Amino acid sequence: MAQPNQKKRLTVPGFVDLKKASRKICVLTAYDFPTARLLDDAGVDAILVGDSMAMVIQGHDTTLPVTLDEMIYHGEMVARAAKSSMVIVDLPFPTFHMGVHKAVELAGRVLKETQCQAVKLEGGQDQQEVIAGLVAAGIPVMAHVGLRPQSVHAMGGYKIQRDEEQLLADALAAQSAGAFGIVLECIPEQIATRITAELDIPTIGIGAGANCDGQVLVIHDLLGLTSGYVPTFVKQYANLGKTIRDAVGNWCQEVRDGEYPDAKHSFK
Repeated sequence: MAQPNQKKRLTVPGFVDLKKASRKICVLTAYDFPTARLLDDAGVDAILVGDSMAMVIQGHDTTLPVTLDEMIYHGEMVARAAKSSMVIVDLPFPTFHMGVHKAVELAGRVLKETQCQAVKLEGGQDQQEVIAGLVAAGIPVMAHVGLRPQSVHAMGGYKIQRDEEQLLADALAAQSAGAFGIVLECIPEQIATRITAELDIPTIGIGAGANCDGQVLVIHDLLGLTSGYVPTFVKQYANLGKTIRDAVGNWCQEVRDGEYPDAKHSFK
C-alpha cells in the first residue's frame, strides 16, 4: 500500500496516457542509486538506464562494450532508488539480435533481476518480430529509431538521419509490434513532428526538436559533468564539473596547508 503523500509509480499505460493528455514527458538517464533518487525526487516521469553508460561511466568511445550483466547491475540500483518514476533499461548489443526466444530470455532476466518496468531496444522494422515476441511475453518495450548508437559502425558514424519514409516506417512497425513508446534520436524536427502526429504511442526526442511527446537527455550532459564532446542539441542546466573540480582543488589545498581537518572537524 502506498504511503501517505507518496506518489504512485508511473505505469506503462500511464506513460501512454500522458500523450493522450498532451502532457510532455520528461525522461533522464541514471546509472546509480543516488542519482536515480535525486531524479525521482525531482519528478522525472521515467529514468532510462541507458547503454550510454559505456561512454559516460566506463569511458568507452561507443555504447557497444557494455554487457548485459553490467546493465542489470546498474539497473537494479536505479530501480531500487526510484519510487515514482518508471524505470526503463536498455538491452545492450547484441542481446536482441539472437532470435526472439533468446531475446525473451535475456530481457526476462532484466525485468526479474532489476525490478524495472520496461526495456528499450534499438530498431523498427528490422526488430518488429522481436518487439512482438517480447510484448507477447509480458515485457513492455520502448523502441528507438533514427540514430542508433549500437549501429554506429554500420551507419558510418554519429550522423543526423534524414530518410523520412524509412524513419516513419520504422516507427509504425514498432508501434504495430506493440511498443508502448519510441525514442527518436538525431532526426530533423519536421520529420519528428510528422512521426509524432501519426503515432498513437508517445515519441521521446533526443535531438529531434520540440514537437515530440517528451524529451530524454543523458544526465551527465544536462549537469555539465561531461569530459569531452557535448552534442549541439544539449542545453546544460548546470556546470557541476567545474563545481567538483573547484571543491576538490580547495580541499587538496587545505590538506596540504594543514588547514583541514581543523578543530571543528576533529574528535576530542
